[in-house]
Amino acid sequence: MRKLTLLSHVLLSAVLTVGLTGCDGGAKPNASGEAGHSEEHDHDHPSEGPHHGALIELGEEEYHAELVHDDKAGSVTIYLLDSAAKQPVAIEAADLTINIKHDGNGSQFKLPAVGAAEGKASEFTSSDPALAEALDHEGAEATIVVSIEGKQFRGSVEHDHDDHDHDH
Repeated sequence: MRKLTLLSHVLLSAVLTVGLTGCDGGAKPNASGEAGHSEEHDHDHPSEGPHHGALIELGEEEYHAELVHDDKAGSVTIYLLDSAAKQPVAIEAADLTINIKHDGNGSQFKLPAVGAAEGKASEFTSSDPALAEALDHEGAEATIVVSIEGKQFRGSVEHDHDDHDHDH
């Protein structure tokens, strides 16, 4: 009987350990010391959004934002997406904010909602050339700030200069 109890404690401990660590249990820390995704991660994480833009994680993958920088149109668009980064998520907001820091200076840009239906939108666009220039600035640190269902999210914009054409 004692062996059965000991065995059940060992099994319970193993189940709790696996349950509590979840799918990030094997994650290795990234450069900033935070847990990243392990190579064995079994979730589908697209490398780009449905509009072929860069993905920005909001929360712990609760939502995603997709940044599309169109040099020809002179615009920057943010699309809000679900946790799988596939379906649009419409929010009640007149605009979305991007904060950018570079060379010790900070700038804030508002991207107005596009095509709002019933006061909700999932697409936010700016044609402000200063925003595109700030995003392209070497060493720029950009953060998106958005409220979804009453919760504020911040996401780091990893803007890849190779994602779009420049006329330099």
